[in-house]
Amino acid sequence: MTTNLLESWNRPPEIPLSGEGELLEVSMGPHHPSTHGVFRMDVTLDGEVVVKLKPVFGHLHRNHEKIGETISYLACMPYTDRLDYICPLTNNWAYALSVEKLMGIAVPERAEYLRVILAELTRYQNHASTIGFLLQEMGASGTPLMYAFREREKILDLFEELTGARMMVNFFRFGGLRNDASEEWLNKVRALIPSLHSFIDEFDRLLTSNEILMSRCQGVGVLKPELAVNAGITGPMLRASGVDYDIRKVDSYGIYDRFKFRVPLGEQGDIYDRYMVRLLEMRETVGILEQALKDIPGGPVTDPKIKSRGIRPKPGEAYGRIEAPKGELGFYLISDGTLNPYRYRIRPPSLINLTALEDMCLGSTVADTILIFGSVDIVLGEVDR
Repeated sequence: MTTNLLESWNRPPEIPLSGEGELLEVSMGPHHPSTHGVFRMDVTLDGEVVVKLKPVFGHLHRNHEKIGETISYLACMPYTDRLDYICPLTNNWAYALSVEKLMGIAVPERAEYLRVILAELTRYQNHASTIGFLLQEMGASGTPLMYAFREREKILDLFEELTGARMMVNFFRFGGLRNDASEEWLNKVRALIPSLHSFIDEFDRLLTSNEILMSRCQGVGVLKPELAVNAGITGPMLRASGVDYDIRKVDSYGIYDRFKFRVPLGEQGDIYDRYMVRLLEMRETVGILEQALKDIPGGPVTDPKIKSRGIRPKPGEAYGRIEAPKGELGFYLISDGTLNPYRYRIRPPSLINLTALEDMCLGSTVADTILIFGSVDIVLGEVDR
């Protein structure tokens, strides 16, 4: 599939064969411990060098989109939690934004601020976990991952207190949120900020100048900016290739235009740049959190006139997208005036970002292929849906 998609683009030259023996075809997966879910790579090797790679997925398909066309708009919200199950709150936001565009619904100020706070906490714990997994795949005996999970637990505790669930939150509503955050909860987030800063500094000291990480990651898995753009790559992967594109800046959805933050960019587009972009984005995320917590107003978190249950949008179509932690997450909806969406279509960043995997892996060793795959940062719930 990848070959057919990319054959008209500027692909790397054919990998010369060593001529020392026959090619070896290996299926890595579907339960390989480094494949981030039920995923398989069919790899053709010349010795240790990858000359062909085909991603094979679909084992986790749950018919999400078709189900979405047979149930009400609100009933679709819990299904979005199960896409990128590391980032359910941003999944909720992308879907809510699409319905709000379809219906022309405004969101109260306080709800907009809370949405940003929840989304940036989600971005922070996603990037921390991704870096931890990457180092585990490099052979770091799980220590960086446990450090990352230590911080993730603090954030999940906050999510649980606010939404009642750690992961399957079902928290966003059309025109706002399911319930308000107490001042006590907001103070707990404020109290967490110093810990978020110190954790980034800790990771930076331990990893950024680490000789093993640099030698394993620099110049490996290069994704050229032209291919990244042509393949529809988004998120940290695209920015690591030097392309300045962040939907929070481009669309200014929600109230992101009120916050000052920079968009980190890489230069080489290799694994190391993808690591650095995520680490730097974590720093910018904490800055956004500080601004949002400082300026959050009082007021309602939903318009009482908007009843999410039983809504019936006028016939039309809408596409809502956000800068999810892994890239552009979008929902395309068509309404025919009934209680259910006529068409419910998801644009998942994990699937789109995966299409360039073969190009990044050609000419690499088997060990480097695992690292390249880990640097893409996918979740199979989003790939297969």
